[in-house]
Amino acid sequence: MSGGSGGGSSAPGRFADYFVICGLDTETGLEPDELSGENFEQTPLRRTFKSKVLARYPENVEWNPFDQDAVGMLCMPKGLAFKTQADSREPQFHSFIITREDGSRTFGFSLTFFEEVTSKQICSAMQTLYHMHNAEYDILHTPPTNDKDSCSSTGDCNGTSVSKLQRFNSYDISRDTLYVSKCICLITPMSFMKACKKVLEQLHQAVTSPQPPPLPLESYIYNILYEVPLPPAGRSLKFSGVYGPIICQRPSTSELPLFDFPVKEVFELLGVENVVQLFTCALLEFQILLYSQHYQRLMTVAETITALMFPFQWQHVYVPILPASLLHFLDAPVPYLMGLHSNGLDDRSKLELPQEANLCFVDVDNHFIELPEDLPQFPNKLEFIQEISEILTAFGIPPEGNLHCSESASKMKSLRACDLVSDKRNGNIAGSPLNSYELLKENETIARLQALVKRTGVSLEKLEVREETSSKKDLKIQCDEEEFKIYQLNIQIREVFANRFTQMFADYEVFVIQPSQDKESWFTNREQMQNFDKASFLSDQPEPYLPFLSRFLETQMFASFIDNKIMCHDEDDKDPVLRVFDSRVDKIRLLNVRTPTLRTSMYQKCTTVDEAEKSIELRLAKIDHTAVHPHLLDMKIGQGKYELGFFPKLQSDVLSTGPASNKWTKRNAPAQWRRKDRQKQHTEHLRLDNDQREKYIQEARNLGSTIRQPKLSNLSPSVIAQTNWKFVEGLLKECRNKTKRMLVEKMGREAVELGHGEVNITGVEENTLIASLCDLLERIWSHGLQVKQGKSALWSHLLHYLENRQRKTTSGSFSTSGILLDSERRKSDTSPAMSPLRISLIQDMRHIQNISEIKTDVGKARAWVRLSMEKKLLSRHLKQLLSDHELTKKLYKRYAFLRCDDEKEQFLYHLLSFNAVDYFCFTNVFTTILIPYHILIVPSKKLGGSMFTANPWICISGELGETGVLQIPRNILEMTFECQNLGKLTTVQIGHDNSGLYAKWLVEYVMVRNEITGHTYKFPCGRWLGKGMDDGSLERILVGELLTSHTEVDERQCRTPPLQQSPSMIRRFVTISPNNKPKLNTGQIQEAIGEAVNGIVKHFHKPEKERGSLTLLLCGESGLVSALEQVFQHGFKSPRLFKNVFIWDFLEKAQTYYETLEQNEMVPEENWQTRARNFCRFITAINNTPRNIGKDGKFQMLVCLGARDHLLHHWIALLTDCPITAQMYEDTALIKDHTLVNSLIRVLQTLQEFNITLEASLVKGIDI
Repeated sequence: MSGGSGGGSSAPGRFADYFVICGLDTETGLEPDELSGENFEQTPLRRTFKSKVLARYPENVEWNPFDQDAVGMLCMPKGLAFKTQADSREPQFHSFIITREDGSRTFGFSLTFFEEVTSKQICSAMQTLYHMHNAEYDILHTPPTNDKDSCSSTGDCNGTSVSKLQRFNSYDISRDTLYVSKCICLITPMSFMKACKKVLEQLHQAVTSPQPPPLPLESYIYNILYEVPLPPAGRSLKFSGVYGPIICQRPSTSELPLFDFPVKEVFELLGVENVVQLFTCALLEFQILLYSQHYQRLMTVAETITALMFPFQWQHVYVPILPASLLHFLDAPVPYLMGLHSNGLDDRSKLELPQEANLCFVDVDNHFIELPEDLPQFPNKLEFIQEISEILTAFGIPPEGNLHCSESASKMKSLRACDLVSDKRNGNIAGSPLNSYELLKENETIARLQALVKRTGVSLEKLEVREETSSKKDLKIQCDEEEFKIYQLNIQIREVFANRFTQMFADYEVFVIQPSQDKESWFTNREQMQNFDKASFLSDQPEPYLPFLSRFLETQMFASFIDNKIMCHDEDDKDPVLRVFDSRVDKIRLLNVRTPTLRTSMYQKCTTVDEAEKSIELRLAKIDHTAVHPHLLDMKIGQGKYELGFFPKLQSDVLSTGPASNKWTKRNAPAQWRRKDRQKQHTEHLRLDNDQREKYIQEARNLGSTIRQPKLSNLSPSVIAQTNWKFVEGLLKECRNKTKRMLVEKMGREAVELGHGEVNITGVEENTLIASLCDLLERIWSHGLQVKQGKSALWSHLLHYLENRQRKTTSGSFSTSGILLDSERRKSDTSPAMSPLRISLIQDMRHIQNISEIKTDVGKARAWVRLSMEKKLLSRHLKQLLSDHELTKKLYKRYAFLRCDDEKEQFLYHLLSFNAVDYFCFTNVFTTILIPYHILIVPSKKLGGSMFTANPWICISGELGETGVLQIPRNILEMTFECQNLGKLTTVQIGHDNSGLYAKWLVEYVMVRNEITGHTYKFPCGRWLGKGMDDGSLERILVGELLTSHTEVDERQCRTPPLQQSPSMIRRFVTISPNNKPKLNTGQIQEAIGEAVNGIVKHFHKPEKERGSLTLLLCGESGLVSALEQVFQHGFKSPRLFKNVFIWDFLEKAQTYYETLEQNEMVPEENWQTRARNFCRFITAINNTPRNIGKDGKFQMLVCLGARDHLLHHWIALLTDCPITAQMYEDTALIKDHTLVNSLIRVLQTLQEFNITLEASLVKGIDI
């Protein structure tokens, strides 16, 4: 967050720590700056040269040691720039940040301007460079490449214009004046951007204005370094610049932290829609690259986005201005927020970025943003945008962004080619951004926004856009009203953003898991500990929030926020940010006294704006403190004079030390201030003690992302290697943590539900974890990458591998690309089985390439990872991919993660652990794709299947759909067909048309395999299909189970509990061999009913996304149907020899009895009558169904319908009292025992509260 702080606690609270001057060191002369990129095809004026820190005052302060390399690089990130009198030489201001090892920050503000070069040597050196350049040019007779580009970009590329450009760019010592860039800079502990900008601009003005300033420059600089204090929290301060007063104010500890960059500018540059998208990317810790030709814009956008995150803080690499010499840092495999300087001409396509799979690329100058794929929506995004737009419109800023910052199209056409080239490589000073308004008109988002804003009754056409006063370069102090407007807009927008989080996380404290042990041991086990109950928190959230929130809860910034919360139990040592946030949350809680569980997605607008504005207004209306005025210093006569237009070397003796006792600050701060604020000062936004704690937390987490900023120092290969080594270790650690987290999620749930249905963590959460795994893989694959095609580093590697393989196979050395695993045949199955699928990396790639729905490389890589996870082959495939060492060497630099052998091995080993659990992350995500299914029907060998004459058919149903009836050619028992993804398979209906002489078929089981994921399901049957056989059924519904691949049967204990299967070989009728069905006693039957009902109750208590198949719980092996069957079988009188009696026969008799009762009008009470009528109606409907299901099929249908309509317990009560029961059951039968029946009825009544929906295959042909 801005407002982060500097250094040890001895900081005396001065406004500025250093005043620095950077520029051309005439002693060392012109040193080309190789690090800043290809220099030599540029004309010498366009090249960059090394700049030096020429002076700094004071030499050093102990609480903020001076970092020469960093300051030099960031003051002039592109080195020195030269110009002649023909170029424009406006001064440019920009700010920067230096992040120390411990994460604390110092702020820098620099003003770059041009001075005439007085040194003869430098001028003649430049002349010599030109002679050399022109000589080379004449030999080549071709324009240098860059110049060629710049003409073509203006559409005029004939020879004459090139020679003109050449002349224009030249430097002639006799005719031209040479200018060089120089910069003055303040280094401060806090970010008072507006005040520092004024100080520097006024100092510069003092040097350039014809009248010398009232006092020597030293007086003003001494004043700002030693006599102006930092305003304490909640106070405002006024001090004197060279020409006028400067005011700054600092928020109190109960307000949002200090933030002094104009939010307005960000919305003008990007527009609301883009800002919200960028904000979402930052919250989810994507890599973010800002691109602009203005350093200050990079800084403003970066600081604004991170400030708007309040109460969260960006935890990763943060380099808003990436010096040219650090470009290699772009392949850092960690989340980062970096700013890259563009020279205003190269477009985005010329940028070679190592990784783009999860990159958010923001072209600030051109109002353009490239988002990572599948970015979730920020909760209530439309209402949020609406609320922001209303504020912007009130301040006269069009919500779609403002284009006054870029020239209009007509002006652009009139730009001369020479202007373009003169802008080509202009060092620190940026030219005008080229842009066209047309580009925006077509943007659909903006059209949407305009419509949205129109609804609020504001027309965007009529808004007049005021010119920013800062663009008029008159240096009268800007009218306070304008500045106040900026303060107002800033606070309003920030309050609206902060309010989103206070609303979203209003109950977060309830879900914080407080550690049971003391702090020390908590630290040591930090990584294993869960600090927040994510699942419960998410289950309270409105559905549309989940995609965003489930990913946000996984971020480092959220984890650190919660760690912070756990660390500070008591109010006093609370992190200031946390204190402010918690007090806001408490207020919301008082306002909405709602139970934490009742979550609505109602949009709550921000209500804190007025209060926040008031406090700023008060501070600005009544200035709390005025600093000492600048005064004459003890200087010798003649010192402090300087030449007009040149910033002098100052007198270091007077500037090197402050007043002896710092008496000025002491005297001016009223006593009561000092007392009151000493405490505040301690913990306030300066966070002096918090640094220690931050450090502690960071060490405890130590997530390899401890690199907050690359070392801005001598970039020796060893430093780069060390940084990369940190990355490699960090990646490995992250991989270990991720796999562990994913397994714990899966296993944890499985342990809880062992043996009940299937197991699955919430779709949202699983998707989040898998998305973050894909994200990690992309980062690993792009670390140290040299050669890449497309945006995804992983997919690019796979494509190279594929190409290599194809070359090898065509060149003759034939290699088998797939491996047949013989062990896949389960040892126990001697019966016919399917030939196993080949394991082939390339085949899996082809499957993905054939899916037309996936358009992008990143999408393909993700789909491939998902498929490999589902097939439990991820580790194996990646190992195979990396076994091609030649290819890896060709694609990756030596330091890349993929070329560190030990780490790579460990990484693959971690991924291997995913094979322990079942993922359906491919099947469940790509629901609309076509999938080939392979069917195998196994009839019984014993009873002549070969004589079968009828025409069989089959229909397969899954969680996502069903196939419809597929006719099977006679005597063909194996076939493959393609249809839209059915999801996990649940049932198979199989039957035949009863034609021919021998229309009886005994089917053992059916196997169905998904040919892409390799999942194989077995549907046991073991019964006859045929009239007059068994229960006379011509079709049956079979319930399936998923088979495990290549695990031997005896290893079964270790995996997920198997899915239940349909009641396999156990015949469902009582005769043939009475001993084939275990006779259960009444206790066991009651237990079976209890378990079946329990299974259904549990099913409905799971979140919807996690529920398995209800069909299994109803019709599976220990499902409700088979349990009730046991009830009716118990004590059923055994019939005469060779005659089967089925439960259905009993039910039909009962039906006849009730119907005759009705006709004889011997009707007991009303209630009983409706029950009896209902019962009869259902039996009749099932008997009249056109389907040829047998008696047991009909019983199954009756139970399912009874469960759906909550009638089962009524029917049981009805049948207990029926005289037919007395005839057909023994006296010991369960159904005649009243106490047992009553408890049975009570158990079945628990199903009443659930809304049971039946799979279509169970109730086809019935319309009740």
